Amino acid sequence: MRLRPREDRELPRRLALSADCTQGLRLRTEDFDGWLAERAAAHPFRVRRIPFRRLRGWRFAPRTGNLVHDSGRFFSVEGLHVRWPAGRFPEWHQPIIVQPEIGILGILAKEFDGVLHFLMQAKMEPGNPRLLQLSPTVQATRSNYTRVHKGSAVRYLEYFTGRRPGRVIVDALQSEHGAWFHGKRNRNVVVEVTEDVPLADDFCWLTLGQLNQLLARDNVVNMDSRTVLAHLPAAAAPRRADRFREALAASCDPEAGALWTTAEVLSWFTGMRAECELRAGRVPLEGLPGWYRGEDEIARDDGRFFRVVAVDVRAGSREVAAWTQPLIQPCGLGVAAFVVRDFGGVLHVLVHAKAEAGLGDGVELAPTVQCAPDNYRGMQPPPFLEQVTDAGPERIRYQAIHAEEGGRFLAAENRYLIVEADERVPDSPPHGYAWVTVGQLAELVRHGRYLNVQARTLLACLHSMR
Repeated sequence: MRLRPREDRELPRRLALSADCTQGLRLRTEDFDGWLAERAAAHPFRVRRIPFRRLRGWRFAPRTGNLVHDSGRFFSVEGLHVRWPAGRFPEWHQPIIVQPEIGILGILAKEFDGVLHFLMQAKMEPGNPRLLQLSPTVQATRSNYTRVHKGSAVRYLEYFTGRRPGRVIVDALQSEHGAWFHGKRNRNVVVEVTEDVPLADDFCWLTLGQLNQLLARDNVVNMDSRTVLAHLPAAAAPRRADRFREALAASCDPEAGALWTTAEVLSWFTGMRAECELRAGRVPLEGLPGWYRGEDEIARDDGRFFRVVAVDVRAGSREVAAWTQPLIQPCGLGVAAFVVRDFGGVLHVLVHAKAEAGLGDGVELAPTVQCAPDNYRGMQPPPFLEQVTDAGPERIRYQAIHAEEGGRFLAAENRYLIVEADERVPDSPPHGYAWVTVGQLAELVRHGRYLNVQARTLLACLHSMR
């Protein structure tokens, strides 16, 4: 990609104008639900579970038992052996998705009558609880956009490969879910254009204000859109009468007073990475200790955490209209929450330097709480889980259920929350946790592998609350 970012000192003002515009100039907000329903009705969609033997183009490799595609592309499901002496579970085995390709998650931006709009796609993913959700303009793995599947071309790809003129607003290489992917990365890009862009079916232009409103709703804005939106510089917000929003606006200001300087945050985080002794190595899926393979699932003997399943998909709006594939299906609804506190009029977020077996650097900044509570029944809960799940409505500043990557995970949902801390959350947090400002998170997310994908969703949600 030959695109290069250029300085735009007017960008915060332009984003603020777009955030204030909750009635788009191309699609009115009150017409959005009807438009999405129309797109859902325009194509046949069907997803159903099947036994592994009915997978087409997939097979269990003879020596390893790994679940692989006949083309040698797309992805594979393999085994992972993890050792972490200092962790809650010192050793375990699990299946993991191996997808070494770097995908493109790109959103196209354009001004209409002086207001920035963003080109979003109503995209079907087989794992989405609500099959059709808003995705980026381009959401494609290298195998997809190089058409290994022999399907139709990816629309608007040329704007993100340098073949059409455009100015980059953000561009960062980011990880995906470290619990289920082995070293997976995507390029998160926003490109602004000035030329006319033909509007294809299933696409619409929305303002940042409209997207912020949709982020407050369950299962409308997909994971790939959320991670890209998190990279947009925080739009300057007017001071609000509400104490919380006053503190949030101050927290977005890079000049605001923080408990730690950004240099101190980086030093602490580097220390967390340096001391992490988590070691993970790929092993054969066949005979994975603690797991069994049935006719239609690969699952843990105790039924916890997740399983690997297979699905048959029909989707008239996709580059290929029908296919089969494996998916990871988690066990139970997850929780991903930022605990926040006002220090001297500046909102701070309690982040966790969390180790995950599939992360390339081992540790990234994660939400205060990130887990599926059902997996810890009868066990000591993770830190701060009870403070989040016990929170009354007066402390919950944001909550919505959002699905994770629907192209690889089946019905993987998290309840995303932003919760004000109570007296049980200490000002001096335990080892592995730190208070940082929203502005510091926004600075770090511009660079890859600092914030994990769940933290990036919550950063987008914080920005939406201006």
